[in-house]
Amino acid sequence: MGKTTGFLEYKRQDESYIAPEKRIDNYKEFTIPLEEEKLKNQGARCMDCGIPFCHSGCPLGNFIPDFNDKVYKGKWKEAAEILHKTNNFPEFTGRLCPAPCEEACVLGINEDPVTIENIEKNIVEKAFEEGWITANPPQTRTEKTVAIIGSGPAGLAAAQQLNRAGHTVTVFERDKKVGGLLRYGIPDFKMEKNVIDRRIAVLEAEGIIIKTNAHVGVNIDANKLKEDFDAIVLCGGATVKRSIPIPGSDLKGVTQAMDFLKLNNQYVDGLEKFENVISAQNKNVIVIGGGDTGSDCIGTSNRHGAKSVTNFEILSKPSEGRPAHQPWPYWPMKLKTTSSHKEGVERFFSVSTKEFIGDSKGNLTGLKTVEVEWIFEAGERPQLLEVEGTEKKWECDLALLALGFTGAEKTLADQFGLNIDFRTNIEATTKDYATNVSGVFAAGDMRRGQSLIVWAISEGRQAAHHVDAYLMGASHLPLKDDSDLPRV
Repeated sequence: MGKTTGFLEYKRQDESYIAPEKRIDNYKEFTIPLEEEKLKNQGARCMDCGIPFCHSGCPLGNFIPDFNDKVYKGKWKEAAEILHKTNNFPEFTGRLCPAPCEEACVLGINEDPVTIENIEKNIVEKAFEEGWITANPPQTRTEKTVAIIGSGPAGLAAAQQLNRAGHTVTVFERDKKVGGLLRYGIPDFKMEKNVIDRRIAVLEAEGIIIKTNAHVGVNIDANKLKEDFDAIVLCGGATVKRSIPIPGSDLKGVTQAMDFLKLNNQYVDGLEKFENVISAQNKNVIVIGGGDTGSDCIGTSNRHGAKSVTNFEILSKPSEGRPAHQPWPYWPMKLKTTSSHKEGVERFFSVSTKEFIGDSKGNLTGLKTVEVEWIFEAGERPQLLEVEGTEKKWECDLALLALGFTGAEKTLADQFGLNIDFRTNIEATTKDYATNVSGVFAAGDMRRGQSLIVWAISEGRQAAHHVDAYLMGASHLPLKDDSDLPRV
């Protein structure tokens, strides 16, 4: 695949970025694409490795060496066709996926891995540019109807797959616009929302019905849905935000990260005025949580014009290289420095927040922390110990809690009479994605728990196969055995 000696001739080359001082003035994407010839060279680096471990690293099972080879040879349309065989929305994953495929790349054993994610994004962007991505509605329709609840990547993937099988599919979205966390959780500087809109236009042209402001369990009765549809797929995500139960957590200024990001995204989209957003302007901002959501808060705070931005992570600082106990091709927990970090932030690891401090009017003015140490013993759960004498006070006007999610909201489970698992997600196995209620299925974060966008799309596609089989007795929709894939 690729050029036989390409990995010896070409070094890894990533997209470059507009300088931080220029890009933080707006919410536009700021990557600078590589020239086509350089992209071909990156495709040429893909080795004829015999066993492409990138396949197992990718939850979608993308045919990565195949589309890399087509890019190297300049056959972009064929590359796009190969890419779309396994991935409904490569324009999303090409921007937002942390690329577990690259960590599993054979070349990555002793060299920089192939730039799989960037190649993927450029393939789909060229396909849109050339007009190769068009609506492809099914030639015939079954008499079956399916309701998809939630329009994130899992819901949209399930909807497109089931529509391809000929079923009449309706997507119910509780917000004003489609996309779920893609639209309201991901800042525009990581993915502008016209990227979502152009794909939604294709899905609607294929015959998928989309209803917004349709909150099942609130303004739409779940029992009525069961009467009106032959099958229901729950793709509402794991949206219960994790809190921090310490003194002062009710102070004004202690804010959930997703509330902060959603309002700002609505402002950028023209749905909210800036005075209605949770502003970081001229404030000392502390982001608690070191994951991608925390990074998004950092980038957004800098665009607001924050006085200072600080980031706390309770875990120890990861190593910059692959840890010895997480060998190739497994996903490594190593230090991640994002483009938002490079825009301005002070990062601290092994720090636990003990108390929020406020004034007489209930406004946040600061917080107290303590350094912590993790103790690991074989066969035991890690223990967190506070380091004596490390207490510290910090000035803080806005504390953003980027602590992840604890599971799915219970509204749908209660309305449909569904079982939930020990992690408060909807109980449905990978065997058939079916819940304990006949005709009701679950996929994505709502079933799996908070995870990656590639897992969400994979779950939507897998669930669609089983829903189709439930409706028709068998299914020709693709099915992938993901039982041996590492959990990321």
